Amino acid sequence: MDAYETIRYDLTDRVATITLDRAESLNSLNKPMRHELKHAFERAPAEGARAILLTGAGRSFCSGQDLSEQGGGLPNVERTLREEYEPMLHAILDCPLPVICAVNGVAAGAGASLALLADIVLAGRSAQFVIAFARIGLMPDVASTYFLPRLIGLPRAMGMAMTTEPVDGEKAAEWGLVWKMIEDDALMAEASAMAGGFANGPTRSFELTKRAMRAGMQTDLIEQLVIEARGQAEAASTRDFAEGAAAFLEKRKASFEGR
Repeated sequence: MDAYETIRYDLTDRVATITLDRAESLNSLNKPMRHELKHAFERAPAEGARAILLTGAGRSFCSGQDLSEQGGGLPNVERTLREEYEPMLHAILDCPLPVICAVNGVAAGAGASLALLADIVLAGRSAQFVIAFARIGLMPDVASTYFLPRLIGLPRAMGMAMTTEPVDGEKAAEWGLVWKMIEDDALMAEASAMAGGFANGPTRSFELTKRAMRAGMQTDLIEQLVIEARGQAEAASTRDFAEGAAAFLEKRKASFEGR
């Protein structure tokens, strides 16, 4: 699949930039977009990308599920979640590359969940995270009931879900929902610079870090120590570790190959 209908994909300097491209609907998630996002996140590592930057076109990151695609309702909601959202979710979470999300404008419902799947989330000052499901009589999904309490604690997660009050970029950073808030006019420049830095970094180290951090959200200390030891053994066998150690001893900047 070289051409997409609902997203834009660009691979430049080993950074795959994936842009939600349904600005007319505030980048709402429909079936083609879910399929194309899964494809793009699997495509990028295969094509030699070493970092991924996800963002939205226009004035919104993603307004959530496109309710119009099934006549305003979700009669097959369980099937949609299990067969369409979950494969997209796993493609993002299982991606071996660093994934940065630049949240411009509104990230609502499944759109907020999508943003929070990234490894590092940067929010523009005008960003608005809205767990909006209760507004239409639904409960949060797309792993938001898993990630939100772990990111910001149960009281704030409950508050976001039950009041549906927006959380702006500044508060999101204060709460630890995102890595940092950036002024709107500098958001994409800083996100691109970060992605470029990761694309020139120790790719295998990033993958092992991601895997261990996510495992640590579920395992106990004894299990986590085993994961760390095994992961560190893998990292120590890479060419990037050899280069990093040599650069440290020689007091120069390391030149990582990503392997």
